[in-house]
Order: sequence, then structure tokens, then C-alpha cells
Amino acid sequence: MRHGRARLRARTAMGLALAAALVFPGGCGVVYNSPSVSRAAGAGMDVREIALTPETVLLANRSPYSPRNLPREFHAAASAGQARGMGTLPAAPDTPDERPGRLELRPPPDFTPPPYRLGVGDVVLLATKQNGNSVERLSGLLAAQTRRQGYTVSDDNAISIPDIGRVEIGGLTLQEAQDRIFKFLLENQVDPAFSLEVTDFNSKKVTVGGAVRQAARVPVTLVPLTLGDALIATGGVQVRDEQFASIRIYRDGTLYQIPYQDYLERPGLRELPLKNGDAVYVDTTYDVDRAFEFYRQEVDVIRLRSQARQDTLAMLGAEMGLRRGMLDERRANFRARQELGAEARDYIYLAGEVGKQNRIALPYEQEASLADVLYGNGGFPTMTGDPSNIYVLRPSINPGAFGAVTAWHLDARNAVNMTLATKFEMRPGDIVFVEEQPITKWNRTISSILPSLLNRGLSAVTD
Repeated sequence: MRHGRARLRARTAMGLALAAALVFPGGCGVVYNSPSVSRAAGAGMDVREIALTPETVLLANRSPYSPRNLPREFHAAASAGQARGMGTLPAAPDTPDERPGRLELRPPPDFTPPPYRLGVGDVVLLATKQNGNSVERLSGLLAAQTRRQGYTVSDDNAISIPDIGRVEIGGLTLQEAQDRIFKFLLENQVDPAFSLEVTDFNSKKVTVGGAVRQAARVPVTLVPLTLGDALIATGGVQVRDEQFASIRIYRDGTLYQIPYQDYLERPGLRELPLKNGDAVYVDTTYDVDRAFEFYRQEVDVIRLRSQARQDTLAMLGAEMGLRRGMLDERRANFRARQELGAEARDYIYLAGEVGKQNRIALPYEQEASLADVLYGNGGFPTMTGDPSNIYVLRPSINPGAFGAVTAWHLDARNAVNMTLATKFEMRPGDIVFVEEQPITKWNRTISSILPSLLNRGLSAVTD
């Protein structure tokens, strides 16, 4: 019995000695290897480690890079051109680029408003003196003056003066109309002592709609109508987000655009003169359908009298539908090419103690920061990842420095340093690497050799 126990103790001591040799390998090899960043990279590579500071972040961001652009189909909107043979049919709104930023200013060209010319529907008033026989002979004029009843310019551009006759004044300025009526009265042997004024302006109007308090048709009068006056006449603009609001002016087959912010900041835009037939639409979005509906309703205002009007509107809607279909198809093709890997992308890589080692595509049309990469993909586990050793490995793009790698080192033990990660811009080919905690390396070493220790111990006991 004593000899058996001695042999058991000897074998147990031998097992423990072997276990100690495994835990503390003295030149017999390494049980567990983990990746780390070292200046001695080997393989002919030159590694330069640079600590991230506000100054070195600026240095790193100097590396040239232009993010890839989305295809133009993602910035275009369906719009239909003017149909054939329709004269002044309003075109579908020209939707600006929907990318964030300031809207494009496309004001109408400058023009000097001409003198007002009387037209069909205008109401004029002839005021005469109330003494003398001449007034008695102008009984019709006197009655109109006493009752404040004017004369409406009819379809043949003439007004009818009772007991005297008809005189054509349509298309004339107020002064020209006075001269013609003066001559007309003289020819009819009537004392031409009168004054002429316009009481109702009905022949020339500007339509204002969209995000205003009350859509209206604002008359053009002797005083030139400005954009600011037209909007005030409707009760003012009603918008929530001034950044995306715009004032669109349809004139003579062309659509102009004034961003609402520019309208507020530049007084000269409020003084833009409007002309007869203008359609002003205050838009709060890039919604093509809403603006198209507005212009469809204004077809009558623009005086399209053709029987083919409804057919043309249908053609316009069909064309917009086709263009939307083409845009959707092109966008779908682009997404399919992306899924199949046929579209070129810029990538960075996550490695080490991160939530998931992965390849990440850089975004279109904007730059990504180190913080975007770390926390946009779940961050890194602080139980196993070492916040003091976060690296961005960036190979040199200089052909003369082939094999050179810069290791931008972020020490995030102080959480304040994470603000540097929000400023550090990623570049294609960057590798974000997080080293493991020292205790993590120890635990993994023990985990890898523990089964072997147990097996050796059991073997020593059984033997």
C-alpha cells in the first residue's frame, strides 16, 4: 500500500509539472496567439504609430478622398415636357435636386412693366361736370356718374355710351383711351368735359396658390404688381419649414424658382414685377404631384380653348407616369447591381475585438468618421476589447512608400478622447483594429490549455 501511494504521488507531481510547463512555456512554444499592432511588422513593412490628438486628426484628414456619388436617377424627379401643339400649356414643375442643402435660385428675367392697357372685362367710369347744357345732352354719362355705374369693356373691346354710341378702347392705355373718347365726343358734337378712371380691373390677373392663407387671382392694375404684393393679397405664406419651401413662378412656358429663404433675405426678390398670366405657387415640398395638380387647374386661367385640352392633360400625366416608371426601374437595377457586387464601392474593415469582424461600405456622397464605424456596427465589447489600443491601420498611397503603414492610435480609456473619433475621417482600405484586454488574453490561454491539463492529470491518476 505504501509503495502504491508513493507511485501515485510521483505521477501527480509529474502531471503538475507538465501543467506548469504548459502554463509557463519556457521556450517550448506559445499556447495562444492573438493579433496586436507592433512596429516590428515584418515582411518588409514599415509601421509608423501616431497617437490621435486634435492636431494629428487634422493631419490624417488631409489624405485626399471624394465619396462616390449616387446615380443621377436618385436625384431626378419625374417631369413631363410640353405636349405638341398646346401653346402655353404649363409644363410639370422642374423639381430641384433633393439632396440636403440650399435650393437653387432661378428667378424670372428682369423686365419693365409696360403701361396698363384696358382689356375685356375692365370697368371704366366717365365722370362729367354737372352744369351746362352739355351735361343735359350727355344724360347717359350723367346718370352713370350719379349712380357710380361704370362701363364694361365688352368682347369687341368697346364700351357703349347711352344715346351716343360705341367707342373702342380695348388695348389702349388710360391716356390713349381718354384721347379716343374725347375725339369721339367731339365728332358727336358733345362737350368732351369728362374724366376717365378704371374702377374694376378684370382683364389681367396673376394666379397665386399653394401654401398661402387663401389662394386667389390677383388683378394687375395701373400700379405694377410685385411678387410681395401678390403674396400679401392672399394673406401671406403659410410654411412650417422654410428650408424646403420655394416660390415657383410659371411664365410663358418656363418655370422659375425662388427659395423662400432667399425671398426673406433679399428684399429685391419681393419687388420682382409680375405680368398678366403668371402663375405663382408656394411649394413646401418637392412633391411633383401637388404642383402638377395646381397647374392642371390653372389651364383655364392660361386660356387654352382647344378641344384637345383634356387629351393633352392625359398625355402629360401619362408621360409623367412613364418617366416615374423609368426612374424606378433604373433605381431597382442599381440596387440589384449592388447586391450582385457589380457596382464599385469603397470599403473599410473591422478586425480584432469588435462586435463583428466585417467589411463595411463607405456611404455615398458623405464621409464616415471612426465613431460612425465603431458605433454604427455595435461598437466593441469593453469586457474583452482594450479601449486603450484602438487603431486605424492605413496603408500609404504613395508608390514610393510601398509597404508603409500608418497606425493611428486612439486611447479611449478617457471617454473624452472619443470626440477625436467623431472628427477622424475614414478612407477606403482603412482597417479598424481593437486589441484585446490583457486579462482576455490570459483567460483565453487558460481556456485553451485547461482541457489538456485535466486530461494529463486524469492520466497520471489512472496510471
